[in-house]
Amino acid sequence: MKKYNVYMKKIILLSLALSLSFASCTSQQKLAESKKSSPDTYLNSISPDNLKKNLYVIASDEMEGRNTGEPGQKRAGEYIINQYKKMGISFPKGADSFYQRVPSEYMKKGFSPKLNDSENIWAFIEGSEKPDEILVISAHYDHVGMKNGEVYNGADDDGSGTVGVMEIAKAFMEAKKAGHGPKRSILFLHVTGEEHGLHGSRYYSENPLFPLANTIADINIDMIGRRDNLNPNDNNYIYVIGSDRLSSDLHRMNEEANKETVNLRLDYKYNDRNDPEQIYYRSDHYNFAKKGIPSIFFFNGIHDDYHKPTDTPDKIEYDLLAKRAKLAFALAWKLANSENRPVVDKDGK
Repeated sequence: MKKYNVYMKKIILLSLALSLSFASCTSQQKLAESKKSSPDTYLNSISPDNLKKNLYVIASDEMEGRNTGEPGQKRAGEYIINQYKKMGISFPKGADSFYQRVPSEYMKKGFSPKLNDSENIWAFIEGSEKPDEILVISAHYDHVGMKNGEVYNGADDDGSGTVGVMEIAKAFMEAKKAGHGPKRSILFLHVTGEEHGLHGSRYYSENPLFPLANTIADINIDMIGRRDNLNPNDNNYIYVIGSDRLSSDLHRMNEEANKETVNLRLDYKYNDRNDPEQIYYRSDHYNFAKKGIPSIFFFNGIHDDYHKPTDTPDKIEYDLLAKRAKLAFALAWKLANSENRPVVDKDGK
């Protein structure tokens, strides 16, 4: 009987050990799965080095300042598309290519010089649960071209936003490949003609590929690679414009995303309704906002190289650019994966 009791004790101890081992493995698997589904895993894939590599191409002299409809801009567009192809990201459903043609006649404006036909560029990651609801992440990829033989490279304006959108797309694609793609669909939209009057974003808003009623928000990124003249000693800020104009949810979610991730100083100076610069009306988000779509604009402010040939990629602070792109990604993650789309509870004023 004594031997039997000893034997039973050994069996019980072995069973207990196996149970604990199984519980530990299960716990570790859950932890690993939790890490994979966390935005931090993909947020940290946004790389200063990759941003730099792409920007040195986008803002190179070869692109001749990316003036709307000119050969340099078209070369920049081809580079952008090739990067999306390398990521495994295709053009949207319902489109037959990465291009949305914007005709010259549409961009005709008073006595301004005639522009050539140009193109918006779009890439798309379909949502896993709410594919018909669309989050737009936008940046303009045009600049002002060449003047008197000098190239106006536009590294900050808006090469920085252009490469930022590409890097955000890469992070979302990594999540999708790991089985944690966005619940809502995301349209990565590189618009043309911004410098001549917000033409590309206006064209998309009037000729949308997806119904505007299904477009939950626009995150617009225009100049995020530098410090402005008001913040020469601060490399931890970003101007936030428009977040509270149409949606208290969008404003709240951005502040939460910032606190949970990069902790930039969110500066609302240019969101002041009485600010003389009236920047809210001067970038591509506005063409979404005026259609009632909650919109937010990330901006680093004006510096001495703005619209000059000295806006070159060597002057970009790539760590800062990455940090700001991470905030846009963190907000996009919340918008794409939240249970409800952001409520429209403001009048836009």
